[in-house]
Amino acid sequence: MLPLMSRSQRSDPAPSRWAYRMTRFMLSPFLRRTVYFGIPTAVVVGAVALYASDVERREHIAGIYQDAYRSIIERPEFMVKVVAIHGASPALDLEIRDVLPVDLPMSQFDLDLQEIHSVLTELDPIAKARIQITQSGTIQIDVEERQPAFLWRNRDTLEVLDDSGAFVRFAVNRMDYPNLPLIAGEGADTQVPQAKSILAAARPIADRVRGLVYVGERRWNVLLENDQSILLPERNPVQAIERMLVLDQTQDLLARKVSVVDMRLSQRPTIRIAPDQIDQVIDTSLTSTENDPL
Repeated sequence: MLPLMSRSQRSDPAPSRWAYRMTRFMLSPFLRRTVYFGIPTAVVVGAVALYASDVERREHIAGIYQDAYRSIIERPEFMVKVVAIHGASPALDLEIRDVLPVDLPMSQFDLDLQEIHSVLTELDPIAKARIQITQSGTIQIDVEERQPAFLWRNRDTLEVLDDSGAFVRFAVNRMDYPNLPLIAGEGADTQVPQAKSILAAARPIADRVRGLVYVGERRWNVLLENDQSILLPERNPVQAIERMLVLDQTQDLLARKVSVVDMRLSQRPTIRIAPDQIDQVIDTSLTSTENDPL
């Protein structure tokens, strides 16, 4: 039979004062995260930083990364091998292929579609462009080409413009685009829509119109065959040309020997006789006066 232990000899199950304080201290969430996560993370980061402090090691790591990256992006399913262009004329097709910033074959991940789009829209003949990469590994480029609408004689050059007045390309001579209406004068390219309206109003005499001249960057003159000119006002030039056509229909105005029909004053149109016809007009007038003394 074991002897009974005295109360003083029994072991105390309660922790010591320091153990109790340490236990309470470790109950702090911040300290617990620091011990379990912060310190190991700091050790790992420090080891990595120490390893990467060497230049050769960094270059080696970068080389491994680049090799792995290239091996993924240059897989056959990611390679682009063909450029398909739709909506462009043969000349524009060649121009697009010359300026494209791509060297095929290349990975889709190396293509900068925004840069390609910027390069294409900087070409004067292109109004709009849309670029996409198809699943077959083709760069498909759909372009909307500006359609020539006018020839603009700008000092010593001959420029092709579209309906909005945007530059399309240079022309060598007038016969390159014989069916396009001709305009001239400083600033005429900014008034192409108005010139188009004037030509539409002058359609009854379209076969006699040689071109339009923008005068003083404010109004138009219509040049006709036989060195005849129609001077239009700054405001409402279309209405002026329509009134002139009424005069021509009622009085056969343009069939007469006139060099200028001045419509700048809407209430008082005036005409100018051709210089080589003045004497004939005077003789005709004198003859009429002799035959009719009243």
